[in-house]
Amino acid sequence: MAKIEGIRIANYRVLKDLTLGKLWNTQRIQPLTPMSVVIGKNGVGKSSLFDAFGFLADCLKLGVEEACDARGRGGFERIRSQGSDGPIGFEVYYREEPQARPITYELAIDRDDTGRPYVSGERLRQRGKGQKHGRPFSFLVMNDGRGLAWKGEAQGQQIDEAKGMTIDLESLIAQIAKRVAGEQSAESEIVELQDRRKLGIATLGALKQHPRISSFRQFVEGWYLSYFTPDAARGLPLAGPQKHLNIHGDNLGNVVQFMEREHRERFRRILNRIAGRIPGIDRIDTEQSPDGRLLLRFNDKGFDDPFYAQQMSDGTLKVFAYLIMLGDPEPPPFICIEEPENGLYHKLLEILAEELREHATGKKSAPQIFVTTHQPYFVDALQPDETWILEKQPDGFARIFRASDDEVVSSMVAEGLPLGGLWYSDYLDRK
Repeated sequence: MAKIEGIRIANYRVLKDLTLGKLWNTQRIQPLTPMSVVIGKNGVGKSSLFDAFGFLADCLKLGVEEACDARGRGGFERIRSQGSDGPIGFEVYYREEPQARPITYELAIDRDDTGRPYVSGERLRQRGKGQKHGRPFSFLVMNDGRGLAWKGEAQGQQIDEAKGMTIDLESLIAQIAKRVAGEQSAESEIVELQDRRKLGIATLGALKQHPRISSFRQFVEGWYLSYFTPDAARGLPLAGPQKHLNIHGDNLGNVVQFMEREHRERFRRILNRIAGRIPGIDRIDTEQSPDGRLLLRFNDKGFDDPFYAQQMSDGTLKVFAYLIMLGDPEPPPFICIEEPENGLYHKLLEILAEELREHATGKKSAPQIFVTTHQPYFVDALQPDETWILEKQPDGFARIFRASDDEVVSSMVAEGLPLGGLWYSDYLDRK
């Protein structure tokens, strides 16, 4: 399954210039681990980091203008870093599979003359087969809705990095045309979008002749960002099995119904895990009301009559939902969870962290998991290389570093000191 090895975010709220993991030009940096956790105090930018992933996914799904307004973001000027006049930028470095050549996706979003956000630059690039050094070849290059795309697995074009995302497309097109005696290369095509507020990968990723673009589009479309709330899970949806848990969790009963019907043995194993994690829970199933609504029913070992989701604690519903999500037979490639500790008993936090890591490092098809938290009990279960500390600098913008970058911290954890305890005692601060 595809994995993100590094990401850079520029000019997004307090994330003025933030890099996690390695990029194509920082190969000596350790990539993101299967489970990565960002810790930090209140107000340092954890929610902004979580939302940055959601914003990128929304840009693909909705277009950049709608994404700027979605989920209460308030528009382009509200999400662009204060005092900045540069574009909002993303750089995602990922692999389709462990042995595949990595691909870099770059996106720049700016305002046009009317003040509306648009895609000012977009690029996908990859090193050629056997190429271990030097600049990757760009196989999608777009400025202001116009550009070039290379078909199939064609190598592409190397572009001078000094020019950044703004590329002289006319000159580039002329160079390619000159190679084939005044005709456009059979491996490349000129692309011009009707709406420059839409991503090029949204359109080209639907075409069979662009498999690499299509793979990246499908990867981002598959991201799962959890906006789960226990109150949503307490709702009464219409009966009917559904394969996947949605981002709010209000179809939890429908997913249970699907798992009961289609994956009974897997569902039984999930319930056994839950029974081992949440004392007292004996059985979980569904019941259909006379008006066709679906009730999620919990059987407690100490009572003859069942409890329904509306009567269960926030923590029980949350752990149940997370384990159902992780037990999905077709899991999403990337799962992002913000502050899973809310509403959970502190001794469940270390268990939850271990469950998340086990699913992230298990099978070849395991999802990559990204978590933000400020709970030391959760951090106690983490290792330094999977833990990132987010801090706010004197200028008001965030900076981030890996706990394993500090040799003293790594040594203390190796000696048996819990990482959460070190963070609680301010050993992880760089101020």
